[in-house]
Amino acid sequence: MLNRRDLLLLAGASALRTEAALAQQQLSAVATFSILGDFVKNVGNDRVESTTLVGSNGDAHVYEPTPADARRLSAAKVVFVNGLGLEGWMTRLITASGSKAPIIIATKGITPRDMLSKGQIVPDPHAWQSVANARIYVANIRDGLKEVDPAGAAIYDTNAKSYLAKLDTLEKEVKDAIAKIPADRRKIITTHDAFGYFGDAYGIEFIAPEGLSTESEPSASDIAKIITQIRTQKVPAVFLENVTDPRLIQRIAEESGAKIGCELYSDALSEPSGPAGNYIALMRNNVREFDKALIS
Repeated sequence: MLNRRDLLLLAGASALRTEAALAQQQLSAVATFSILGDFVKNVGNDRVESTTLVGSNGDAHVYEPTPADARRLSAAKVVFVNGLGLEGWMTRLITASGSKAPIIIATKGITPRDMLSKGQIVPDPHAWQSVANARIYVANIRDGLKEVDPAGAAIYDTNAKSYLAKLDTLEKEVKDAIAKIPADRRKIITTHDAFGYFGDAYGIEFIAPEGLSTESEPSASDIAKIITQIRTQKVPAVFLENVTDPRLIQRIAEESGAKIGCELYSDALSEPSGPAGNYIALMRNNVREFDKALIS
């Protein structure tokens, strides 16, 4: 008869074998930035071992890949990118890594907004700011995982269905919250033009002095125009973002008299324990801050 010590040893050995088997079964995936990485985690769950190149509070517009990133890509079985020009550094990284993994473009099927950047019309890459678009991201990720790992197809279908139901609930929450804001107060200044899809979907006007990318610097005349616009249109609030320098918005607020709202999360999640540790929390946080600043 086995004693208690033997039983514990057997249980421990069984657990180790289970962990080892799970590790062998897991599909190695890389996502380019934290919001996309969260979508991949929700669809892949325990069957996918996913890593993210641009982490919490990171700016994918200006990211500089590292040798460690090249090693991650080299080991990956599948790579997920946003596309629409967000990751200008990605082609260079793929070449450096020698990766042969399939590249899944998560925005496939989304109709991009046209934006003016540095005198050129370019697609707006911030498509995740609409929950309807987030559903397309999830579907593309699900289909990409199924293509690379057909044996896990039923698991990916189940995970995606569960997460899509959560996004349906989120969409209703966002619409209900914005509907409470008086129409004449739905005007916001942000530090860069990341909320166009949100504005189009939910009826808020966003004015961004830095244009499409955080790489560009506004001129003195640009700032003067923004301040004039705030005063003439009676824009009630300006907001900071977690990926941009706060000094610009602080200056605009001081000179215009607009209220500074709390921090928004546009291009990146917060740290896991923060207010925007996942996509759903990010959207809820931003809507909550819009309500606080605009309903008064």
